[in-house]
Amino acid sequence: MPPRPSTFSIAARDPETDAVGVAVQSKFVGVGAVVPFVSADAGAVATQSFANVAYGPDGLDLLREGRAPAEAIDRLTAADDEAPSRQVGVVGVDPDDEPAAFTGDECHDHAGDRQGDHYTVQGNILENADTLDAMAEAFEETDGGLPERLIAALHAGNEAGGDKRGEQSAALYVAKPEGGYDGKNDRWVDVRVDDHERPIDELERVFKIYDVTLLEREAPDETRELSGETAVAVQSALADLGFYDGEPSAEFGDDAREALESFRGMNNFENHSLAVLEDAVSRGWAAADGDGDPETRLVDAIWHGLSRLDRA
Repeated sequence: MPPRPSTFSIAARDPETDAVGVAVQSKFVGVGAVVPFVSADAGAVATQSFANVAYGPDGLDLLREGRAPAEAIDRLTAADDEAPSRQVGVVGVDPDDEPAAFTGDECHDHAGDRQGDHYTVQGNILENADTLDAMAEAFEETDGGLPERLIAALHAGNEAGGDKRGEQSAALYVAKPEGGYDGKNDRWVDVRVDDHERPIDELERVFKIYDVTLLEREAPDETRELSGETAVAVQSALADLGFYDGEPSAEFGDDAREALESFRGMNNFENHSLAVLEDAVSRGWAAADGDGDPETRLVDAIWHGLSRLDRA
């Protein structure tokens, strides 16, 4: 028998942005290659617990045909002799269709699922039922876009108990019409951590870089310039990274902006002008966490500073 990934996941949609996605963590290598299946014209499927990966494309096809999530699951499991060992969660793009899930009788404890407005959470080989409750609560109560809410659900589930066997991999896959690179497909957010001691933390770190680099934000009404202690700290960080060779001061002058521009170009942050980037660093520096690494601190500051702006 193939290995059973002990897994918890959430499939959800955001009717305001037409985004739909899956976030998942598992004591299983490369869970992003197995569990999440997402399409902006259909919905999201999370297939796990002795996963039948055919549930992904077949489930999306059923949703495209107009089947509700519960009916799609009935059709998938009825044709599968090993359905009692399976678990699957399904969310459609139609906001009138209620999310649904199936947890087979032979899934290993603790196994279960929960549904709410626009989402379903499911897990198997969990430490406790609190894992699912915490995921649902975090998704409902977290502010921000769909990616942030999905990541928050993973964190909450892990902190409440999580996977009984531990942590190994995590993934976040969100589709949105024309949300992909240069608007040429629907792959809006697609990040994975295949093997890591703290995969959800690492997933969030990678997502922030992905967000700053590839996702667009609405233009701010006004921008701030760096000054004071924050200007000194940012110049010091740019100096540590080899972009700035001046003496850090409370004034963020032309040489410092040239250094920030070089940092912007090196990291492919072309979606944001230099003025917007400086504004973001100014607003986000105090909240940023870099664990002593200047590049991580700068990226985290940019992400925090941009978070006040709606994504385009």
